[in-house]
Amino acid sequence: MTVEIFHNPRCSKSRQTLELLNDKGVAPEITEYLKTPPDREQLQKILSMLGLEPRQLMRTKEKEYKEQGLDDPSLSAEQLIDAMIATPKLIERPIVISNGKAAIGRPPESVLEII
Repeated sequence: MTVEIFHNPRCSKSRQTLELLNDKGVAPEITEYLKTPPDREQLQKILSMLGLEPRQLMRTKEKEYKEQGLDDPSLSAEQLIDAMIATPKLIERPIVISNGKAAIGRPPESVLEII
């Protein structure tokens, strides 16, 4: 079983989720998404697995969200995905992918449902 985590080592929830996975004997493939952001296809697949619209996966409290005018309700899903690719800091974290399913580690325990 392959488990992947989109991880930000500076984020406490991301670190807690990684620690939880390790405690359960799971050694996930770690993608530091700020260094290696997902491409459009990956991001669309993640959104589909999560059953979310792009804005629901965005960190709306980040200053970049307001600075880029991403709170504009007329923006399309494609435009929001473009913003997440260009500014990966806007992507909610951590995201764990396993068995064709995805979960956001908020709280960290929520990822246990998919492993």
